Amino acid sequence: MRAIRRLTVRPVLPESLAALGELAGNLRWCWDIPTQDVFAHVDPKLWHSTHDPVRLLGRVPASRFDELAADAEFCAKLERAHADLRAYLAADLWYQRELTDAPRTIAYFSPEFGIAATLPQYSGGLGILAGDHLKAASDLGLPLVGVGLLYRHGYFDQTLSREGWQLESYPLVDPDEKPLTVLREADGSPAVVRLAMPGGPDLRARIWVAHVGRVPLLLLDTDIDPNPEHYVDITDRLYGGGAEHRLRQELLLGVGGVRALRAYSRITGAPVPDVYHTNEGHAGFQGLERIRELTLPAEQGGSGLSFDDALEMARASTVFTTHTPVPAGIDRFERSLIQQYFAAEGGVLPGVPTDRVLALGAEDYQGGDPGMHNMAVMGFRLAQRANGVSQLHGHVSRDMFNGLWPDFGESEVPIGSITNGVHLGTWVAREFQELMSEVGADIDGDPEAFARALDGVPFSRVWSVKRDLRERLVLDARARLRASWLARGAAAAELGWIDDALSPDVLTIGFARRVPSYKRLTLMLRDKDRLKRLLTDPDRPIQLVIAGKSHPADDGGKRLIQELVRFADDPEVRGHIVFLPNYEIGMAQTLYPGCDVWLNNPLRPYEACGTSGMKAALNGGLNLSILDGWWDEWFDGQNGWAIPSADGLADPNKRDDLEAAALYDLIEREVAPRFYDVDHNGVPMRWLEMMRHTLESLGPKVLATRMVRDYVTALYAPAAAAARRLNGDAHYAGAVELAEWKRRVREAWDGVRVEHVETHGVDIAPTVGSSLEVVAHVALGGLSPEDIEVQLAYGRTGDDDQLSAVQVVPLALRESFEGSRASFGGSVRLDRAGAFGYTVRVVPRHELLNTTTELGIAALA
Repeated sequence: MRAIRRLTVRPVLPESLAALGELAGNLRWCWDIPTQDVFAHVDPKLWHSTHDPVRLLGRVPASRFDELAADAEFCAKLERAHADLRAYLAADLWYQRELTDAPRTIAYFSPEFGIAATLPQYSGGLGILAGDHLKAASDLGLPLVGVGLLYRHGYFDQTLSREGWQLESYPLVDPDEKPLTVLREADGSPAVVRLAMPGGPDLRARIWVAHVGRVPLLLLDTDIDPNPEHYVDITDRLYGGGAEHRLRQELLLGVGGVRALRAYSRITGAPVPDVYHTNEGHAGFQGLERIRELTLPAEQGGSGLSFDDALEMARASTVFTTHTPVPAGIDRFERSLIQQYFAAEGGVLPGVPTDRVLALGAEDYQGGDPGMHNMAVMGFRLAQRANGVSQLHGHVSRDMFNGLWPDFGESEVPIGSITNGVHLGTWVAREFQELMSEVGADIDGDPEAFARALDGVPFSRVWSVKRDLRERLVLDARARLRASWLARGAAAAELGWIDDALSPDVLTIGFARRVPSYKRLTLMLRDKDRLKRLLTDPDRPIQLVIAGKSHPADDGGKRLIQELVRFADDPEVRGHIVFLPNYEIGMAQTLYPGCDVWLNNPLRPYEACGTSGMKAALNGGLNLSILDGWWDEWFDGQNGWAIPSADGLADPNKRDDLEAAALYDLIEREVAPRFYDVDHNGVPMRWLEMMRHTLESLGPKVLATRMVRDYVTALYAPAAAAARRLNGDAHYAGAVELAEWKRRVREAWDGVRVEHVETHGVDIAPTVGSSLEVVAHVALGGLSPEDIEVQLAYGRTGDDDQLSAVQVVPLALRESFEGSRASFGGSVRLDRAGAFGYTVRVVPRHELLNTTTELGIAALA
């Protein structure tokens, strides 16, 4: 029989154990070891099976609570953990101690958040990164609030068929069984946000709040009355459904998310955010909602600004991060669908002109599709500051979106880069953390200390810990492997071989990630016979532990998984290579520490960052990777291995063959020999030297606290300062001024041109040390000299006279003439030999611009 209604009955805790409820309600427990130990003490077996304090407390019998209340030692442990949480929430941390005049509050929008396995609201790296961003922000004391959606079925649970085909299931995520609370009005009723929907009733969503340490995370949920069924389904699952379903989700995330922030500030008294961070284009509509707010008349709570004035205000306070290096990863919608949802009558944002919405997402550049609305393009146009997630990805993004700034070279496109990082407390194994603490390394407060920590630990001790972590992975993998085979229809009697699958004394290579084609799950299978020899080598064997999910609609990715699984099923290698289904946080926290080597072999340069290798490195793992993402940036030749790549090769099969052969060669000739080169005590000294160097060279860099500090100093603080300048006297005088200036510049720009360039000092063959002097005569088109900057752009040239390695020197105003003309001059020293070229260009200049490339226009000589 099925229940007609489901509800969750919460336990009544004795007063002396009330702190258990507070500890369970704050997700800091998922990275705080003493708090985890408190819950493990309540019921060790149940904690091991759930790692979920809310479920744990809901299943423990009342008699056990009575026992715990009478246990003085447990009560003291509970009180210490509770006092530590209270102190953590109230302490002055880095943000409070080091920063002045910083943002009051930063709103962080993301379509997914990977916080803990118990809250499955993530599909892969984007969500895990967002979760680590929130945790690091909490540890640093940032006044940050997260905004996302609560998906009732999360992403999906993955199992395999007998034939190795991926199968998906969508278990219910009951928010009443999670560390979530409903945001309530003063009268106790749930706070609700509403969105107008074309041709139908308003969409309603309630707001759940998760506490991630000091950071509140607001999650919107449409499964409420009186929403009709097709509205209820909007927050059904992550990345599911068709285009209209996705559009509705993104409208709820962006528009509804801003309204949820307003409700949260009104109810709790928290400051209204002054910086808005859009993590990928999915949340881009938040900028339009903020524009709508500012354009409302004063009697409706707005500021009465024009659309252009409000756009400048919203842009100045917005940061946009792009995560995809491939066009296929960008959300794009038919313009007709956008028109339907933003219609003047009955649209989502009444008062916001549809043509302005369409213009913000228009692919109106060479190679663009005029019929599509591009969410990444809209993200760039709604944000004054933007970044990729590694240096290489920044370069790829500038090239990918160069069409938005057609008058500028790739290096000048205003997309910077902040390389991702990972949260130490979440991803570094307890044993490694304890090892660091024993030698006095302040791994939370001093990242450099973490890198130096192994200097004080004997290598034999480090190796012993690493073997323990490998053994834990082996045992966990065997259990998961057995469960997988039983789910595939195997009989228990035929699974005896699993008892000997993998070994805690064999070189263990891990590979786990999403399974799109560019990540090349099956590159290792290009030469199956050679891989078999590596796996079964009698003297220097390797073993592979592999995991990953393919998007439910991606049959190509599913075929890759099936090919890998079928190879792993081969009795010749079975037990030497395993595929573990349902890759998620809980599995990852055992997998990263237990691996000796982390393998990553994407098609370069399609890996935006790839943080899994960072997590392995922090646990003493060595990376074996294509030079892509973060590895391209921080590989130094001694902290792992770089797989040679055949970039630019026209034949993709040939490229895969070459790179797979290079992978096999590295394992056979360098990786395995170093691992098995042990001293008389069985300790691989050269391997451990490499491990120590890895921690020293990467430890401080790959931490999420470093990443968040970079966001604060490079993006958040400048965005807050820019917004304050535009706000001026609290009447948005700066925004009005900037919008009017931009209008005037755009109208006049056709009349701006470089009329004549005079050069001096290089008439005879120049030598290194010569000075090139330039005077440019410019027609201003009715603008003033203060509205522009005249630049000497110079660099190396090739046969086509195109400039590379471009450098720019502003030219100073020399003289103004009648008829809106002026001359500008300056010089540059020729400091290197070889082909040299230069040109002169004019760009708009205003003190409220972030860069002179911001408008995307220039007049070239």
